[in-house]
Amino acid sequence: MIKSEKEYNAILERIEELLSNPDNIENSEAKGFVELNILSDLVADYEEAHFPVLPPTLAEAIKLRMHERGLSQKALSDFLGISSSRISEYLNGKSEPTLKVARDISRKLDIEASIVLGV
Repeated sequence: MIKSEKEYNAILERIEELLSNPDNIENSEAKGFVELNILSDLVADYEEAHFPVLPPTLAEAIKLRMHERGLSQKALSDFLGISSSRISEYLNGKSEPTLKVARDISRKLDIEASIVLGV
């Protein structure tokens, strides 16, 4: 268990050293391979406790899907069948979609319902 940020940083440095030797990554019999895996698990546990990854907001999720699919606000509004100004409100956090629109956003953009509904 990592008990402080100082320990965390020291372990990160050691992991970097271990990663510089390809044998520590590829050879499961290497001493460094075992050490690397143990330290990586410790770091993962520490980061999960101290730097949790929060789910994206609805605006972030929509923007990501727009980017991935090359959609403009106009194209997204046509795709969802709602006005561009309404899309703008969602992207700026000024309004929340109705249940029907939320369902369409979730299905058509493949965004988890919990993100669309903000739960």
